[in-house]
Amino acid sequence: MLSAYIPADRVTTNTNRVPHFQVEKLESAGDLSFLQTSSGERCAYFRLIWVTAGEGNFRIDMKHYAIGANFLFFIRPGQFYTLEKSTPPEGYIITFTGPFLGMDDKKHDSQYTGNLLGFFSQQVVQIDCETMIDIKETIDKMIKEQYNVNAFSMELLKRYFKIFLIYLTRQFEGIRETGLQTKNVEYVKRFMAMVDKDFTEKRMVADYALDLYLTPNYLNQIVKKVTGYSAGHHIRQRIILEAKRKAVYSDKSMKEIAYTLGFTDIAHFSKLFKKIAGVNFVDFKRDKLPVPYIPEMGIA
Repeated sequence: MLSAYIPADRVTTNTNRVPHFQVEKLESAGDLSFLQTSSGERCAYFRLIWVTAGEGNFRIDMKHYAIGANFLFFIRPGQFYTLEKSTPPEGYIITFTGPFLGMDDKKHDSQYTGNLLGFFSQQVVQIDCETMIDIKETIDKMIKEQYNVNAFSMELLKRYFKIFLIYLTRQFEGIRETGLQTKNVEYVKRFMAMVDKDFTEKRMVADYALDLYLTPNYLNQIVKKVTGYSAGHHIRQRIILEAKRKAVYSDKSMKEIAYTLGFTDIAHFSKLFKKIAGVNFVDFKRDKLPVPYIPEMGIA
């Protein structure tokens, strides 16, 4: 097995025409930029990694996924990941930022954004044969267009990328048919950003609801409608995810990590960790990684 990671800053070096976006073939990236290492990378960008051939395992934030044909992995900013390849993988890597996609734009289509939030909640999906043909054609167009120096090349590239994502979201009809309203999608986007920023200081749904001028019950309702999970679930998962990261990638003790995350009651932190992680902190840190996880039917 070869452990590998992709440098986070590489997205800005290959093309000066389109900042914060890059698409390339996985086999080419492997030859140029895959580095043998025993440590993971904390990704600063969004990444879509579509494996069309090859074998191995993909580890994302302490979960293992078996690599198979037409598996697409979605990496969010801040996640650690490592690729362990037993045979050279083939496929594509798309690296982009939120601003490039337009997710920070208040005028962005809320229905489209809602669909993407649902898709992005997945960690790995398996592309069906019909969709595979469409997205392959679109990726080839993006690879060609990103180096185009003609006028409006960036606008055309963004349109191709949006088409690519729409093809993917069509596999999740339930998400597409929810009919989310603009204001609710915006609330969820703001809530998720706030949790990622303030989870060490704010651990109650009411804290975020107050900042959003909503009731806790309503915030829970709209967050669950968009993401499939309650607001409280996201807060707890974010706290324990950070605890896992610190346990795996640092030498800090449980007490030190608990204090770093804003817990003064160590017993409470220990109980919460075991409830969410399914194992106590000492065992988790000793074992470092859980049993490899293989998704059923290609969907985590």
